[in-house]
Amino acid sequence: MKRLLQITAVLAAFAAGCGGDSSSSDSAGGSAASGSAEAGDDSRLAAERKPAAKGTTIKTADSQFGQVLFSKSNRAVYYFDKESGKTPRCYGACAQAWPPVLTSGTPQAAGGAKAKLLGTTQRSNGKKQVTYKGHPLYFYVTDPRGEVECHNIDEFGGLWLAVKPSGGTPP
Repeated sequence: MKRLLQITAVLAAFAAGCGGDSSSSDSAGGSAASGSAEAGDDSRLAAERKPAAKGTTIKTADSQFGQVLFSKSNRAVYYFDKESGKTPRCYGACAQAWPPVLTSGTPQAAGGAKAKLLGTTQRSNGKKQVTYKGHPLYFYVTDPRGEVECHNIDEFGGLWLAVKPSGGTPP
């Protein structure tokens, strides 16, 4: 039954775009479902979900919010303001809609991204998630390449924010 509720919440979020159902009962806290939630087969982000062997590259690019952080393959990355430190809180249906930025090596900085602000944290499934200025980074599953569509969106109990090269967030 819980799995059916997770699938329903994810489908509702996909249908509504990045402003989906923020009142999901499996918001950000359920770590028990993290393994299956992060191993999805969505081809749009399949390469992003697999940790990069040499370390995931985080770079900067122009957006409607000025310079913000993107992955090497031009996917916007976000902070989840519900997370006040390095510990990820987005699991289950949350991690299906907002997949974590993973790495198997040391994260790499390109463009205006600052290497000294990059780091990692361990997820409950043992995978390493990229952090920037101590905050775990995420993608939004349906963001088109090169676009920031989900900045300042309230979902899964908190705001999702694009990230400036300084580590701050746009207004």
